[in-house]
Amino acid sequence: MKHYVVTGGAGFIGNNLIRTLLRQDPLIRITCIDDFDPFYSPDIKKLNIRDLKENPGFRLISNDLAKTSGAELCDLVSGPVDAIIHLAAKAGVRPSIQNPLAYQQANVIGLQNMLDFAKEKNIKQFVFASSSSVYGVNDHFPWKENEQLMPISPYASSKLSGEMLGHVYSKLFGIRFLALRFFTVYGPGQRPDLAIHKFTKAILKGQPITMYGDGSTSRDYTFVNDTVQGIIGAMSYTKSDFEIINLGNNYTITLKQLIAAIEELTGKKAVIEQLPDQPGDVPKTFADISKAKELLAYNPQTQLQEGLKKFYEWFRLHEELLLQGS
Repeated sequence: MKHYVVTGGAGFIGNNLIRTLLRQDPLIRITCIDDFDPFYSPDIKKLNIRDLKENPGFRLISNDLAKTSGAELCDLVSGPVDAIIHLAAKAGVRPSIQNPLAYQQANVIGLQNMLDFAKEKNIKQFVFASSSSVYGVNDHFPWKENEQLMPISPYASSKLSGEMLGHVYSKLFGIRFLALRFFTVYGPGQRPDLAIHKFTKAILKGQPITMYGDGSTSRDYTFVNDTVQGIIGAMSYTKSDFEIINLGNNYTITLKQLIAAIEELTGKKAVIEQLPDQPGDVPKTFADISKAKELLAYNPQTQLQEGLKKFYEWFRLHEELLLQGS
């Protein structure tokens, strides 16, 4: 029986990953570690895993990883572990500028403790959620993994630190460490601070949406099911001990195009409040995914219109909870 530890498992990507794993093999064990950080409503995370908790193979540990040592984690997690999928992190570029220390603690110290746990428990497979934000401002599109990295936010810096920390543990202790650079993941369960969720909520409530800059910034939006397939590919990868791999969609959408697509989906026009560009934001993200295709058989299938429709169906199903607050 396979046993996986998924950190941040009650979050957006984590709960989608766990659902997919349990569908593929109902007999696996999943230990989910999530501290229900109040960065956004814990009620949304509780909704994400409400039905998962009924599965006999699912176990929840509600610990703050920045405050839980590797030795303590060994006591909390019983039996052999086949792989760690470390998705837990304090997210968000703009908030990291306001409180960089909190991001260092959650994203670097938390990872340090998980790597110590892997070392103590002799877990050889470690999949780490990195971010496209590590590239910073770079016009060599599409971005390859060997680009020069110039992060411009504490969040991005913490993710780059995580990649290098994984390299150290891979070299010293034989842990296979795969850093997956996610590119603007969206879909059912998406965090409420991210553009698609935030814009949908505002448009439905008749509230203005904030557009930073002139709407020409663009992102490589990646549907969560495609990201999950990339993660699963990394969980079984064995050909080398350290890799950094982009998981994107290999095409970009401007902010104006995204807003227009959400308007079409909701049948309502957005009221746009235009503000200056935000510090820490990059003008464009665009992934070269040839390495992911070669090493992980990664093949994203979902275009924006289809992915937005699936997100919107999820949103309307739970809109009573999701439309709460301003």
